[in-house]
Amino acid sequence: MPTDPSDAVPFAELVRSEDMPRLWQGQSVTIETHQMFAYLAGMGFRIPFGTAVTLMPLRHPMEAAAHARSLARLTGRRVTLGLGPGSPDFVASLRGKPYDSPKAACADYLRQVRGFLTEQRHKVPVAGRQALDLPDLGHPGVDIGLGVLRPPLARLAGETADVAITWMTPPGYLARDVVPALRRGARAASRPVPRLVTVVHVAVDRHGRDPRQLAYAAAHTHLGAPHYTDMLRSAGLRVHPSQPYLNARALVDSGTFAYGTPREVAGALAEYARVGVDEVVLNCAGVGLAHGWNAALEDLAELSAEMRAVRSGLIA
Repeated sequence: MPTDPSDAVPFAELVRSEDMPRLWQGQSVTIETHQMFAYLAGMGFRIPFGTAVTLMPLRHPMEAAAHARSLARLTGRRVTLGLGPGSPDFVASLRGKPYDSPKAACADYLRQVRGFLTEQRHKVPVAGRQALDLPDLGHPGVDIGLGVLRPPLARLAGETADVAITWMTPPGYLARDVVPALRRGARAASRPVPRLVTVVHVAVDRHGRDPRQLAYAAAHTHLGAPHYTDMLRSAGLRVHPSQPYLNARALVDSGTFAYGTPREVAGALAEYARVGVDEVVLNCAGVGLAHGWNAALEDLAELSAEMRAVRSGLIA
């Protein structure tokens, strides 16, 4: 969550110079995510952006659609709008109670966002309310993504989304639980299987770094959340929401936090491609928070060079 817009500029420069597919950012309540991207676009960074993920309770579907298509128009590139419900406690703090059914809430929200993005006219008022729509606006397009951790939402993503976005999900768990559910949903809806994007915590092994501390710095909030620890237990990790530091150790020991030499990290990331992931998001938050964002950028540059060498066949 940047507090100074200049903090994000070197990451945009890296994406542009290294020809990376996209610059991603999660939900921010400091400098708001879409406004951060608009700032970068105004500086001339006409690169693809993705949100992983912005939280549904914070904005109406009409506003979510307006933000996303505005970015597409500003950048001249397709935007990936990743959406997610948030934790039950977070939802309750904003709505007064959790969603009765997170799956049903996500399905309805995505349906509304897609309606606004495709400029389908909402002619018939709902429950006596005045019908709403967005005026026509030419733009390169928006891919609607759904944040998924477990099979029920993965199946829903297969039925309704353009992209499924997972966070901190081990490759074996993706292969066993998430990818099959995604495919079942797509098959049931007679539509293509959505693109699968996975956010992976990464760090290069350097003198003075403790990977467990880095994992804790990057993910302690998620590691204390029941829905994340439930997913990790399903994946075979020994975790409990009351023990986030021990959970960070489990992330490192299992390889879910990818740590090592650039070649070792690239090898760990290649496993995601083997289980059906289309795009891996490199999350360097642990290094950035513990050692500064210049150190994080150094890691990303080295990892980018390593993966480029692998793709070109220079490294077996």
